Amino acid sequence: MSLDSVVVREFDHNKDRRRVEEVERICEVGPSGKLSLFTDLLGDPICRVRHSPAFLMLVAEIGDEIIGMIRGCIKTVTCGKKLSRNGKYKHLTTTTNNNNSCNDTVQSTTLKHVPVYTKVAYILGLRVSPSHRRMGVGLKLVHRMESWFNDNGVEYSYMATENDNIASVKLFTDNCGYTMFRTPSILVNPVFAHRTNVSPKVTIIKLNTIDAESLYRARFATTEFFPRDIDSILNNKLSLGTFLAVPHGSYTPDTWPGSSFFLSHAPKSWALLSVWNCKDVFTLEVRGASRTKRALARTTRLLDRTLPFLQLPSIPDFFKPFGFHFLYGLGGEGPKAVNMVKALCGFAHNLAKEHGCGVVATEVSCREPLRFGIPHWKMLSCADDLWCIKRLGEDYSDGSIGDWTKSPPGISIFVDPRDF
Repeated sequence: MSLDSVVVREFDHNKDRRRVEEVERICEVGPSGKLSLFTDLLGDPICRVRHSPAFLMLVAEIGDEIIGMIRGCIKTVTCGKKLSRNGKYKHLTTTTNNNNSCNDTVQSTTLKHVPVYTKVAYILGLRVSPSHRRMGVGLKLVHRMESWFNDNGVEYSYMATENDNIASVKLFTDNCGYTMFRTPSILVNPVFAHRTNVSPKVTIIKLNTIDAESLYRARFATTEFFPRDIDSILNNKLSLGTFLAVPHGSYTPDTWPGSSFFLSHAPKSWALLSVWNCKDVFTLEVRGASRTKRALARTTRLLDRTLPFLQLPSIPDFFKPFGFHFLYGLGGEGPKAVNMVKALCGFAHNLAKEHGCGVVATEVSCREPLRFGIPHWKMLSCADDLWCIKRLGEDYSDGSIGDWTKSPPGISIFVDPRDF
């Protein structure tokens, strides 16, 4: 096959959907006798990018045969922070000289960290038919997608893959000029047949989108990868709400004073998170399990349903299509913030149970201290998801940041639910 015979063009839903789905199925066939995770995009190949501000899907074809595809989206996110000296206020000072007092008006400048934004692109869903791999098709798709990024003024492009996906890592780092950048952790917890107990010492309040946006921008706008269009995410139909955990007796849903008052009168410890409904976007299914493993999982669910008061952990039915909720925007402050996060995760578990989900997932920085409050099963989670990044623009968005690709990781990271 000559690479010149491969045509890369924009995806056409009416013309290409069935052929794209066939390539997806071929690429997801796992080794015989081993467990494999299959994804059903519910008839919408661009479902994982369509909620972004700008997106594109490309296909590679030879004649009438589609042999590969790639998705990409563009957004504006925080790449760092800088001190702002624009906030000036006036106050009076009293001076005494020879027993005479006088008041002088002095202007002081408050220093505050503000976010530095940059335009980034995210690459996902790169697939090449097994019979056409190692021929340069993947590289051609990436280059064509990067060309679209450049046409739209993107400064950085990044992608995510499993740390042990050697072929993907080599393609991007060896052939496409990307560098290893961040290694966040994907934490996954099953949804049990019983409801999880939430600590009575914690009160959980559902915030309206205006208060949620205000709280996120005031406290987390300088977090790496924080999306400037957070309001669009919070108002999206897939966002099921933002939930705030506070100590019992501090605030209640009925006495909630609004985010402005809360920010100036916050309790010593609090936490918040938002919930994204991935179940209506795509479903997952585990295939290749033996009858013994299926029977064992079925037995755990039976015991859990029969004896819910024992709070026994059970294995959901992963062997048929299941959906999940994604927890995003996790944050908090105070010495008991971890406990607050744990209560919020319990609440989120019960919400996922009501919606018929199989798991609850989130992704956080490996340095995130709040991760200790996030329940998860190690066997379902990924401790080292790998993000690789590349600078596309010649000019940097801000001189105080420089080359973002060379910056050290922060404590926290904001994972956009539209990218998961």
